[in-house]
Amino acid sequence: MSTADFPMTAPPMQRDAPAWNIALLFPPQGHWSEEEYLALGTNRLVELVDGCVDVLPMPTVFHQLIVKYLHRMLDDFVTPLALGLALFAPLPVRLWPLQMREPDVLFLRSGRIRNNKKPPDGADLVMEVVSEGAENRERDLETKRREYAKARIPEYWIVDPEFETITVLTLAGEEYQVHGEYRPGQQASSVLLPGFAVDVTATFAAGK
Repeated sequence: MSTADFPMTAPPMQRDAPAWNIALLFPPQGHWSEEEYLALGTNRLVELVDGCVDVLPMPTVFHQLIVKYLHRMLDDFVTPLALGLALFAPLPVRLWPLQMREPDVLFLRSGRIRNNKKPPDGADLVMEVVSEGAENRERDLETKRREYAKARIPEYWIVDPEFETITVLTLAGEEYQVHGEYRPGQQASSVLLPGFAVDVTATFAAGK
């Protein structure tokens, strides 16, 4: 459905005012297609949620250093065993039609990717490093927990720098159950990948 199907007007153009007419180049919220979402050029992280674009804050260096450490640990484990791919954001993952998220770190079993030029359908393990702010905490701790469970992703790691905890969730029926909540001095372990564990102290030290 094109923007021509939606009669819209913008405020008169004024110097130093927001470029409202730019918005008319894009579909209204609730009418974005996957193709329009994937073609969106932006320097912001965006996810597709029920046909709406959800604009996320850009990560900090602290956040990215933790992501880098987690990805390296995961990649070093799965690659020698030829278990699949360890990847990282930005990379859209299709949870269901018109719903795409970009986990900070993800694992895809061998054979899941049918076309490496298109977003994968689901994932096998995802990790989110929680960003500061109430909205970001709610997104990772509650909203994405529901969505990843609905998408049948077997394992979800919530990495929380504020409390220095790593919570490993495993899918039980239609919901996640807590496999373990790990603190500094402990090793966060996976159920999906037996033998894979991450040192909690080293994880948060990586961002400092």
